[in-house]
Amino acid sequence: AIILPMVYIILASFIDPITLQNSGLTFDFSKWTLTAYERVLTNAQIWTGFKNAMIYSVLFTIISVTVTLLAAYPMSRPDFKGKGFFNVMFVITMFFGGGLIPTYLLISDLGMLDTIWAILIPGAFSVWNMIIARTYYMGIPGDMQEAAEIDGATEMVYFFKILLPLCAPIIATIAMWQFVGMWNSYFDAMIYLNDAAKQPLQLVLRAILIQSQPEPGLAELLKYATIIISSVPLMILYPFFQKYFNSGIMAGAVKG
Repeated sequence: AIILPMVYIILASFIDPITLQNSGLTFDFSKWTLTAYERVLTNAQIWTGFKNAMIYSVLFTIISVTVTLLAAYPMSRPDFKGKGFFNVMFVITMFFGGGLIPTYLLISDLGMLDTIWAILIPGAFSVWNMIIARTYYMGIPGDMQEAAEIDGATEMVYFFKILLPLCAPIIATIAMWQFVGMWNSYFDAMIYLNDAAKQPLQLVLRAILIQSQPEPGLAELLKYATIIISSVPLMILYPFFQKYFNSGIMAGAVKG
C-alpha cells in the first residue's frame, strides 16, 4: 500500500509525459526525461524555499519540543496544585479554536505579520504531544527523584540531567512529528507571509504547479517531481529516528 505508490511516483517522474499518458510506465530509457526536475530545480526561488523550510522546521521543532516538555513535567506531578484546572484549559483548546479571522487579527495586532514568528509561535504548543510526554514522565519511577533529592539534586538538576536523558524516545518522537508537520505545511505561510523571500519550500512548489501553467502532460510530471523533491529530506532523516520513533509511540500507548 505504501511502497507501490512511491515506486510509481519515482518512476513516473522520469518518464516522458506523452509516453506516460499513452503507455504508462516503461523501462525503455530512451523514453525517460529529466525535464520535470530541470524545470523545478532551475527555479531560483526553490533553493530559497528549501533554505527557509529547513530553518523554519528546525527552529519550530526546537521551540515546540522545549515548550511541550516543560509543560508536561508539572502536569505529571501529583503534587502540582491547580493541575486539574490547567488540564481542563489544555483539553478545551483541542476541541475549540478561535478561527482563522480572529487568529489573523491577533497575529496582526502582535506585529508578527510577514515575520518568521507568525510561522513558529502560534502552533508551537501541542496539547496532544504534551499528554504523550506527560504519560511518559509518569511511567518513570518516582523513587528516582527521591534518590536524586537525597543526593542533593534540585528540581532543575533532576529535570535536565536525570529525567530528560531517560526521555530520548519520546523527545525523538515529538521532534519527528513537529519537524514533518512544519516541513509539509504551507497554509500558515500562505496566510501570514507576503515576502517571497520568506516563503518555505512547500509554498514555492505550490506556486510552481499553479502559476507556471505547463502543458497538461508536463503538469503531471511536475507533480511527481515536486513530491520527490519535498520528500527527500524526510526520507534521509527518518532512518536515524526510527529506533526512538517506534519506542516513543508505544510509550504513549501503554497508559493512554
